[in-house]
Amino acid sequence: MADRGLAGKVALVTGATRGVGLAIARKLAAQGCHTVLNYAHDEDSARLAVERLAGLPGSAVALRADVTRPQELAGLLETVRERFGRLDVFVHNAAAWHPGPAVGAAPDDVRADVAAAVDPLLHAAPELARLMAGGPGRVVAVSSSGAHHVIPGYVGLGVAKAALESLVRYLAVELAGRGIAVNAVSTSKIDKGPGTPQPEVAAALAARTPAGRLTTPEDIADTVALLCSAEAGWIHGQVITADGGLSLRG
Repeated sequence: MADRGLAGKVALVTGATRGVGLAIARKLAAQGCHTVLNYAHDEDSARLAVERLAGLPGSAVALRADVTRPQELAGLLETVRERFGRLDVFVHNAAAWHPGPAVGAAPDDVRADVAAAVDPLLHAAPELARLMAGGPGRVVAVSSSGAHHVIPGYVGLGVAKAALESLVRYLAVELAGRGIAVNAVSTSKIDKGPGTPQPEVAAALAARTPAGRLTTPEDIADTVALLCSAEAGWIHGQVITADGGLSLRG
C-alpha cells in the first residue's frame, strides 16, 4: 500500500458505517489515521464498522450525530476537538435521496436532499477552519455523475450534488489561503456486490465502462486518500471523477 503521509492524522468521515463511507474510513485507518466514523441512527452498523477496522494501523471510533442538524453537527465537531485537539481530514459523504421524476417532484423531498448535501459542509466550514488551523487540511465531498447528467428518478440528489460541487468551489477559494484544500470526488453507479439494485442496468453500465467494470466503494476511497495526501496540496476546488472512464462515453 502506498504511503500517503497520513499516519497520525485525524480524519472525520460522515455517513461512515456502510458502503462508500465505510470504505473511505477503512482506507484512512489503513493509512494510519485516527478515524472518526460518523453515523446518524444505526448503532449496530456502527459497532460492526468499528470492529471491521480493528487491527489497522490507525484507530477507529464511531460517533453518533445527525449532521443535517446544525446543533448535532456542532456537538460532533466539538467532541473531535476535545478528543484530538484538531482535525486534518473531513470527508462529507452523508446524503439523502428521495427518488422521483422532475415533473411532479415533491418540492419538500428535493429540498431535503439539497439540505443533506449542502448544509453540513456549509455549517461546518467555520469550525473546520479553526480545527484545521495551520494546515495542511483536507476537505473532500462525495458527489455523483447525477450532478451533470440526467438520471431517471434522480432529480433530488442530482440537484443536491450539483449544489454541493458549487459549494466546494466557493469554499476552496476562501480556505486555500489557510492551508486547507477543498475538493470533491464523483462517480456513477457503484458496484455494491451481491444484491446490487437493478442488476441488468449494472451489467450494461459495466459493459460500457472502458476499464471493464463498475466502480467499487474502494475505488472512491482510493481517490479520496489521494486528495488527502501531501502531494495533492495544490489541487483546490476540483471535482475528480473516478468512474473507470464511463462518463467519457456520454
